[in-house]
Amino acid sequence: MIPLLLSPLADEFILFNLARYTTFRAGAACMTALFIALVFGNSVINWLRSFQRGGQPIREDGPAGHLITKKGTPTMGGVLILLSLTLGVLLWADLRNGFIWAVLFVTLGYGALGFADDWLKVTKRNTKGVSGRAKLVSQGAIAFVAALWFMYLLPPGLSDNLAVPFLKEALIPLSILFPFVAAFVMMGSSNAVNLTDGLDGLAIVPVMIAAAVFALIAYLVGNRIYADYLQLHGVPGAGELAVFCSALIGASLGFLWFNAPPAAVFMGDTGSLALGGALGSIAVATKHEIVLAIVGGLFVVETLSVIIQVFWYKRTGRRVFLMAPLHHHFEKKGWAEATIVIRFWIIAMVLGLIGLSTLKIR
Repeated sequence: MIPLLLSPLADEFILFNLARYTTFRAGAACMTALFIALVFGNSVINWLRSFQRGGQPIREDGPAGHLITKKGTPTMGGVLILLSLTLGVLLWADLRNGFIWAVLFVTLGYGALGFADDWLKVTKRNTKGVSGRAKLVSQGAIAFVAALWFMYLLPPGLSDNLAVPFLKEALIPLSILFPFVAAFVMMGSSNAVNLTDGLDGLAIVPVMIAAAVFALIAYLVGNRIYADYLQLHGVPGAGELAVFCSALIGASLGFLWFNAPPAAVFMGDTGSLALGGALGSIAVATKHEIVLAIVGGLFVVETLSVIIQVFWYKRTGRRVFLMAPLHHHFEKKGWAEATIVIRFWIIAMVLGLIGLSTLKIR
């Protein structure tokens, strides 16, 4: 919104020319989202407490300590993230850019689904919420529509192909299968972040790390000069997603202020499904779907731990891990919550650096 208002005045007021630069607007979006989160954080938390008398329902089969340390903490803090993110994007992004609206569609669509899930949990006082089948169908529908939208926005040579990292010109032709693969990426990313969100601050920092990596990727693939120099598949218009990623970082930082141990609020499915969906959709838009699996490797491992646990238990009646997802396994082994969270952050940082290396190693 602001770029559309200020750009026509740039010739008369030279300072307004800054609104034309993606880097400036990305920084402004980050600071705006952070400011909104910090200003409205306490009000949102008080509002959540007003109808969540017992806070987030705690799994009875989870770590015993959670029944004491997590009891009474309100959930649905993703509302604060989505509020800050959306306002930051609407204020500073170029709203004529289709990629911005497509990614917002996925983010807010998944956020609405997560909100419904959280609402049922806190009002019915159980940990089930929306049924698994209904959740998957809704996620699939949103992701499939977004995939077709991205195919329309992407240049013809990339719209139905899958890019391969570390290789210069490698593309896997998917043709009519692309929407299904793209939808799987968005759904998988959304559910992976959701599974990782189990300890104070555990999911939000890796999300910020991934968002920072994809802010750079979006900026580079959207700039023809940099894309050609690095031998990346250029995506005209994708650079604007750097503004979205920066707003996501700012909103996440603001949320972390209140989510830092001991957490005053949990993001709930409202936040985790939306944030994962946002990362997945940005990966599809920038043609770095496989790189997301590297950068978000922590989310992948957490998801695999659940899949392995369920598969092996149904097959043998025995468990591979003391508890899944993986962070609960280490809790059962006696690791302190802060130890698990910080070590997982370190792993996420390393994976982020590996993901960045794909931009140059070709």
